[in-house]
Amino acid sequence: MQQKKIPIRQCVGCRTQRPKRELVRVVRSPEGEVNIDLTGKKPGRGAYICPDSECLKKALKSRALGRAFGVEIPETVYETLRAQLEEAK
Repeated sequence: MQQKKIPIRQCVGCRTQRPKRELVRVVRSPEGEVNIDLTGKKPGRGAYICPDSECLKKALKSRALGRAFGVEIPETVYETLRAQLEEAK
């Protein structure tokens, strides 16, 4: 019996590759809104980040999410991500 392949994604903050389930997905919808996607199924362009405040700081400093989506990321998205990371701890 074959084992199911585990999808691997790269964190935009620390640039390490991890299984998709271990990362938080941030999605830019077709309308241009940037939101956090906890289900992993929302339509739009997705980028992944580790559930770690250090990775979020790196992504914020390097503007990695903005580059991944090709748009300016509002501060509220970073604040929401920060709050969710604190809740997960």
